[in-house]
Amino acid sequence: MEGRRVPQGQLTGTRIRERRIRQRMRQADLAQMVGISASYLNLIEHNKRRIGGKVLLAIAQQLGVEPAQLSEGAEAALIATLREARAAHAGAGAEAEQAEEFAGRFPGWAEVLARGHRRQASLERTVETLTDRLTHDPHLAAALHEVLSTVTSIRSTAAILADTRGIEPEWRDRFQRNINEDAARLAGSTQALVTYLDRAGQGEGGEAAAPQEELDAWLADLGWHVPALEQGGTPNIDGLIDGAGALKSAPARAQARAFLTRYATEAASLPAAALSDWCADHEPDPGRVARQFGVALPVAMRRLASLPADGPAGTLGMVSCDASGTLTFRKPLDGFAVPRFGAACPLWPLFTALSQPMVPIRQVVEQAGRDGLRFTCYAVAMPQGPVDFDSPPVIGAHMLIVPHTRPQTVRGAPDASPRTVGVGCRICPRTDCPARREPSILADGF
Repeated sequence: MEGRRVPQGQLTGTRIRERRIRQRMRQADLAQMVGISASYLNLIEHNKRRIGGKVLLAIAQQLGVEPAQLSEGAEAALIATLREARAAHAGAGAEAEQAEEFAGRFPGWAEVLARGHRRQASLERTVETLTDRLTHDPHLAAALHEVLSTVTSIRSTAAILADTRGIEPEWRDRFQRNINEDAARLAGSTQALVTYLDRAGQGEGGEAAAPQEELDAWLADLGWHVPALEQGGTPNIDGLIDGAGALKSAPARAQARAFLTRYATEAASLPAAALSDWCADHEPDPGRVARQFGVALPVAMRRLASLPADGPAGTLGMVSCDASGTLTFRKPLDGFAVPRFGAACPLWPLFTALSQPMVPIRQVVEQAGRDGLRFTCYAVAMPQGPVDFDSPPVIGAHMLIVPHTRPQTVRGAPDASPRTVGVGCRICPRTDCPARREPSILADGF
């Protein structure tokens, strides 16, 4: 079996052998129990004879396992995770064609490796989120500044009381009153900070901490698809907002109203049902969608991103930014990390488009340290709103993110050679990037 891929269905013998050895059972004893010769069982265990029916049932019964555990092998998800781990460490020389054999022969070690890989990915996402928030969240920065200022005030007042002898009672009472008031203020500030971090840590579906996060959490609960606005007629936007418990602040409700108003207009010009039917036979290419339905490229991108995840187009991601490069819209996609706060990677096609307004860009990318997953990104920068001679145009850029799961067949599609990009400089592991703004906290010697 060395050097070749063994189909998952042909590893039944290997799994029988591993189970038998694990139970310290001799080959001859197991053969006798099930009524076959030891030589025949030896051929089965070395995958040289297929097995099924009564023999498989008898062996499974003697080994104390379900027959499916011997015949079906490791879960597909386990094998997929092993392949992701190999892609993340491509230089280690792991044999890609033997992932199924490894999972079949050593299911325990395979699960240990898979859990370690998933744990590493989870910790990396946590580091990204916390670093993003600690570095760029203005509310958190203000709260920490308030805590530090209050602590400094308490320390100064306490130092006066400790170092000054013979202080008059009136001044002593005043200093003690100041310490009491500052301590109460510190308790309130820290409680508010803890509440803020707890809410932020709830993730999607939890109570958001800022207007944009409230809107994002609500849209995530809807799957970024609003069926009530897909049915035509006069949209009841106020009713949708009133029924949205996640939209607690006035700014979040105002942002939601602007988002839903545009959503309803674009849904009328490009219905989700018609777009889903088209995607059943075509790649989700926004350029082709724009030509087919006569809409602008940003509209085609937003409509594709708003389709249900269980539809023919699958799950797509999208980000938008204004002319300053600030992200104004984020629809996340598994495998392609998007920072919640602060600047994203300047190598994204989204920002390349800003330097070339009205020029569509298509690029296959992969994020550094992201399991080698590839995505086809479609980006374009265009004026937002009317253009006239009395004021400069306001430019915005948009990027649709499509999982690169199979070769593109459309004319002009990029080849399989991807551009390596990051999430943001602070958490990007690349050391040779010409666009780096600051050292990464993931680099040695930071």
